[in-house]
Amino acid sequence: MALTNHKFLLAARPVGMPKRSDWTYVEEPVAEPKEGELLVKLSYISLDPAMRIWINDVRSYMPPVGIGEVMRALGVATVAASRNPRFAVGDHVSGLFGVQEYALTDGKGVNKVDARIVPLPKYLSVLGMTGMTAYFGLLDTGQPKPGDTVVVSAAAGAVGELVGQIAKIKGCHVVGIAGGAEKCRYIVNELGFDAAIDYKSENVSQSLRNHCPKGIDVYFDNVGGAILDAALAQIRLGARIVICGAISQYNNTGPITGPSNYLSLLTNRATMKGTLVLDYIDRYAQAGAEMAAWMAAGKLKSREDIVDGLATFPETLLKLFKSENIGKLMLKVG
Repeated sequence: MALTNHKFLLAARPVGMPKRSDWTYVEEPVAEPKEGELLVKLSYISLDPAMRIWINDVRSYMPPVGIGEVMRALGVATVAASRNPRFAVGDHVSGLFGVQEYALTDGKGVNKVDARIVPLPKYLSVLGMTGMTAYFGLLDTGQPKPGDTVVVSAAAGAVGELVGQIAKIKGCHVVGIAGGAEKCRYIVNELGFDAAIDYKSENVSQSLRNHCPKGIDVYFDNVGGAILDAALAQIRLGARIVICGAISQYNNTGPITGPSNYLSLLTNRATMKGTLVLDYIDRYAQAGAEMAAWMAAGKLKSREDIVDGLATFPETLLKLFKSENIGKLMLKVG
């Protein structure tokens, strides 16, 4: 029986917040895999703030998605047909398959995953790029020590929720910054953060002084802007600031707002360093094994915010930029 693919192609470079007309929704027949290729059917597609960077025509750590190209996205899938000896029909796999129902691939960058160990969505959250970002960003770049005060922004998001829990595992005092009472309750009551700051209803600067009276040793930043500035004003001598993302700035139509409190780095002999998960590919297995052990021991949890329907992609993506998701946002395909 002939198969039909549905996919989103980039139609225009968004200005400000992306909208549906920035993509074209296409239907097409599914081609048969050639020698060395495999055909996969997507089960779940990861939605990440980085997608907003990928569709800008600017120099970055990956080439921008081209106009007319399939929208880039990570996903987990099932092998539907294979002419690649590494993969058999029925294998579950993860890879950069794009926002589509079916994908043809030569197998490069595709990895098998085991749904008997954890449910497939976990391979896009705690055991996927999200988990690796939290693990290496905090432990390698932030270098927390027992007794440190660790503050993380977007703390109820996919990366932030894991950063806070790993910091607790390492013996730190953890304060999360999140938007809204529900998110603040989640990170304290369910994830075990020591305190939460609701940036929508509190003065973040004053709350940081209250919850971090001796200052901040590690600040893990996912948002940039005013919250980064507030954290810089409260850092301790020798603090480490981890720059993972700046979601508050991604849809700016003008210049990016940089930190005005950067001289605090000088005063406190602190470091501010970017972290990129792609730098740690050769260590993913080690991190995955350790995080799986923490999960099995009940020390590490993750929440997946799963929205049904590939066709909802443009609107569902916006949940990230409107602070409407808790945990890892993804699409369920089919």
